[in-house]
Amino acid sequence: MLQHVVLMNVVVPALIILMRGRLPQIARPAWPAATITQLVLLWGWHAPPVLDLAMQHWPIMVMMHASLVVAAAWFWWSILAITGAACWRAMLALLITAKLFCLLGALLVFAPRLLFAMPGQGAYHAMSQADQQLAGLIMLTACPLTYVAAGIAISAHWFLGMERQAHD
Repeated sequence: MLQHVVLMNVVVPALIILMRGRLPQIARPAWPAATITQLVLLWGWHAPPVLDLAMQHWPIMVMMHASLVVAAAWFWWSILAITGAACWRAMLALLITAKLFCLLGALLVFAPRLLFAMPGQGAYHAMSQADQQLAGLIMLTACPLTYVAAGIAISAHWFLGMERQAHD
């Protein structure tokens, strides 16, 4: 879980921000598709049979991480490309994504039983309910903080732009 959080919510947005001037312009309507894709992949990969399979086979785990990173890059690129009066769209995408990430985290924390049965051999160990709850807590704290911080930054940029326009 920590790998997901760091890759999708720290590394990818930081790279997009650093490369912002070098990236080609993205069509504004891309944000809904990017948001939906990221959420479908996140929830799809966290379906118990799918995640169990990924934990047992490293090529599938690599595929999971790669697809989540690509989806996160598209999401962040799409919402950070939104400017001006359309910034509400970025805020909406951040709100929807943060809420559904939180829901997944809450399911991991409050599930009455273990949702994922990790194999006991090799590099993996039998997952305990405490491990599952810790993974959920990581999601419940780190993911929303990223989206709230991004929302604050986008809002500040948006409002400062409106203030500059009012003075011009």
